[in-house]
Formats: sequence, structure tokens, C-alpha cells
Amino acid sequence: MSDILETGSPTNRFSCRKLEAGDLENVMHWRMLPYITEYMNTDPVLTLEGQRQWYDKLVAAGELYHWIIEVDDTPCGLVYLADIDMVNKRCSYGHYVAVKKLRSFKLTLSLQMSMYDYVFERLGLNKMTTEVFCLNAGAIKMNDFYGCKTEGILRQHILKNGQYYDVCIQSMLAEEWKNLRHRFKYQQINYDNSTRDSDRR
Repeated sequence: MSDILETGSPTNRFSCRKLEAGDLENVMHWRMLPYITEYMNTDPVLTLEGQRQWYDKLVAAGELYHWIIEVDDTPCGLVYLADIDMVNKRCSYGHYVAVKKLRSFKLTLSLQMSMYDYVFERLGLNKMTTEVFCLNAGAIKMNDFYGCKTEGILRQHILKNGQYYDVCIQSMLAEEWKNLRHRFKYQQINYDNSTRDSDRR
């Protein structure tokens, strides 16, 4: 197996831009889709007014680390950072692609690899974690492929619709990413400027 994990020449262009007020209705509908909520902590019933209050609160606190995912300029999902701790140099990460026909391994790879670049190089953090329902075996396997380490299982951690779910905690450290990044070729997404960039070489 080559040391470089090729994803091939991309046939689609990936980009992310900062979440704006005009995106809230789309995000609201995406977040309530059954196939999106299936592996998330809550099954919310959202309103546009509630979304506006959530957005305004994030903007006012300077905590808007949310980006709209676009494939060939078509909005299709959300990627975000949360729990940003500048003292202990860590954060958590998540994303979802709501438009099924635009999902791809190349997109997921580019989103996550580019976020490592942003978190470790631009924000200067040391650790990025993600929480995955243990029954979402595909996501756990993909994070393993990316080089994430499994830190442990939070047993019966989420209660949803009368059922408890175990949650797997996975993470990447800045030093680990420094040693791994040469193995991957991916389309670079510039979260800092929220503009499309050229492919990473």
C-alpha cells in the first residue's frame, strides 16, 4: 500500500463558508431530517425564531464556528466546532451532509483533514475530539482510518426516545496530525477565509 492515500482527482469542488442568518431555514430543516437526527444526541423540533436566537447568541459571544458545506456551490450541510477551550487547547468537532446525493468519501475526508489543519495550525489547539454513537460503526471505522484514537466508551450516555445509547469518544492530537498528514491527499478547504482553495498537494 502506498504511503500516500490517494482519493483520486476530485470531480466536485468542495468549499465552506461561514454560517449566515439567511442559512438558518435550511439548517433548521436539515437538522430535523430523520436520517440526520438518527446518530445525533437529540431529535429537536426547531422553529425559525429559535434558530435566530441561537445564531444571534453565538455571534454575540464570538462563538460562531459553524460553516455551510457546499459542493459545486450547492449548500448541502453543516460543519462546526464546539466546546472550544483556549486554556486547555482543545475543542470538539462535528458535521453532517444532509443532501444524500452529494455525500462522498472525498468530501468527508476533505472536511475533516482541512479541519485538522485549521484547528491545529490556525487556532493553535492541541486536541480535537468527536463523539460518535457506538451503533454508528461506519463513522467510527472512518475515524480510525483517519488516524483518530479511541479514548473510551461513555456507557448509556444519551437517553433518546426512551432508549439509552453508548457514545464512543475519538480524538486527534496536534503531534499525531503532524506525523499523519503526509499520508493523505485531499481537497483543501479554507475555513479561515471561508473561500474555496486549490487542491492540497
